[in-house]
Amino acid sequence: MSSTDEFIDLGDRRLRVRRLTPARDDGLDRTVLVFLHEGLGCIEMWRDFPQRLCDATRCAGIVYDRTGYGQSSPWPSAPGVHYMEIEADLVLPRLLAALGIEDCVLVGHSDGGTIALNYASTDPEPLRAVVTLAAHAINEPICVEAIAGARTAFASGDLRQRLAKYHADVDGAFRLWADAWVSPGFEPMDASGRLPGVMVPVQAIQGEDDEYGTELQLGIIAGKVGGYCETRLVPDCGHSPHLQQPSYVLSEITRFVAPLALAG
Repeated sequence: MSSTDEFIDLGDRRLRVRRLTPARDDGLDRTVLVFLHEGLGCIEMWRDFPQRLCDATRCAGIVYDRTGYGQSSPWPSAPGVHYMEIEADLVLPRLLAALGIEDCVLVGHSDGGTIALNYASTDPEPLRAVVTLAAHAINEPICVEAIAGARTAFASGDLRQRLAKYHADVDGAFRLWADAWVSPGFEPMDASGRLPGVMVPVQAIQGEDDEYGTELQLGIIAGKVGGYCETRLVPDCGHSPHLQQPSYVLSEITRFVAPLALAG
């Protein structure tokens, strides 16, 4: 863990948080970038992308381990297939309040992007905009197939070994994600019910070769949100655009966030 990490006690859980400051501060009051990791992610698995984006936008940042991931505490009771809605509706608002964040842009990867859209659908006061990286509005067959493959790799030990260095409870973290996505009829969100409530600007980014979803995800997000939305389909890129095409993604998010960054 970094020396800058802290644990935020929300009563029924403790979440590990890392605060980021931009390399240069021009003294202006700017929004805070809040990063939500993917389904098997944690603070470390973002690598240096959050810091680079904070430096480029001159915004402070918050990166955290979601419930059950990284070094954060496990779920107080099993959330089942609704873990993303629960994170968006009940956990994220409490975390932002505990951190005193009154103005933010959410940057979410995969599950984190879906959680960000779920949260935005209630038009919450602190939220200024949403950036999604490989978010899922619906569960496609390609995703179910990819997760079935991940379950095989986890059972064989190879994937489990690689993930164990990141998660205090690697088995719990994996089951939470994998069991939900392969459950019959599972959907990551109520796209038709929730997306029209998203009124803040949205930038949706996805890799052209994403092994967990197709371009359909971008179309659904752009077609159903209630406000402005721009999409970017990134060539030569899989499920992690910020890591596989970092320069392009960094420049695109910076351009999108820049006119929205000044708080107040």
